[in-house]
Amino acid sequence: MIATVVWGTGNVGRAAVRAVNAHPALKLTSVIVHDEAKAGRDAGLLADVGHELGIPATKDIDATLATNPRAVVYAASGDVRFDDALADIVKAIRAGAVVVTPSLYPLYDQRNAPPELREPVLEAIRDGGGSLFVSGVDPGWGNDVLPLLISGLGTRVDVVRCQEIFDYSTYEQPDSVRYLVGMGQPMDYEPPMLLPMVPTMVWGGQIRLMARALGVDLDELRETVDRRPLEDTVTTRTMGEFAKGTQGAVRFEVQGIVDGEPRIVIEHVTRIHPSCAPDWPQPPSGAGAHRVVIEGRPRIEVTVEATDEGENRSAGGNATAVGRLVNAIDWLVDAEPGLYDALDVPLRPGRLERK
Repeated sequence: MIATVVWGTGNVGRAAVRAVNAHPALKLTSVIVHDEAKAGRDAGLLADVGHELGIPATKDIDATLATNPRAVVYAASGDVRFDDALADIVKAIRAGAVVVTPSLYPLYDQRNAPPELREPVLEAIRDGGGSLFVSGVDPGWGNDVLPLLISGLGTRVDVVRCQEIFDYSTYEQPDSVRYLVGMGQPMDYEPPMLLPMVPTMVWGGQIRLMARALGVDLDELRETVDRRPLEDTVTTRTMGEFAKGTQGAVRFEVQGIVDGEPRIVIEHVTRIHPSCAPDWPQPPSGAGAHRVVIEGRPRIEVTVEATDEGENRSAGGNATAVGRLVNAIDWLVDAEPGLYDALDVPLRPGRLERK
């Protein structure tokens, strides 16, 4: 059994505790939390496992890493604390752990990551013998292994388009939704997530990964951004009120240009309420989906919808990101220490639950 620590019990961490606890090759040995109110509480109760696991959450990072866990699922956010997240992850790698995480966007495409991010990780790998694999859902499997798998079913591939279409009122991170993405803000507000080159910083690595796998050279990366206001004030179940005239929907693309044309595209269509921008792409049902469209011969379209934690689509997406990472741990443990990306690590089959 591979001794595994889950670091964080937020939206991703809860799913990680459940996934590690369910995996037959892994043994959950500790759960690290930052919130004093969570310290000492049983991990099973924090993660909605349905019963206690006999593992009290701890804030003592050094003591936990001193037990020499073989793997760490780093589920703490890196969106607004990137330097802290990188330092935490380097510390775990230096302790000899295989680390999997969705938290460091620039390392999704680790080959093209800036040296100042790559070198501390590589140094920790050399010193401690650990490994790192960074992935998620979008960016993540929704625009690397899934579209590449589907592209292999075609005779001719002209365009690869990956879409995330979501109602962000189900995304239980109010600061990210209201301030990073700008939902509910005046239309002259400049959301940090939509500033020029920020989408490319987050999703450009996925375009490069797909281009590498598809055997093409990119001319350049381009961005497009469109925003729509709410036509009426709306009240959402989990996120409260959003006023008429404020931002209610965002649509952006990161485009990989090949021979002068957008040939590899990652598109996001994000709403705070279904009534906003009804002419934009819609999920087939519910509040969100990930879709891959291969334009070519034949034309192929695949849509993935996931739910968890009470039919919540955002929680379902988090759970699939966690599944990709946690299911890779035993492969990474058997592999040489290193810095891996989605083209290195195979998508592992799940395990049929026995009754």
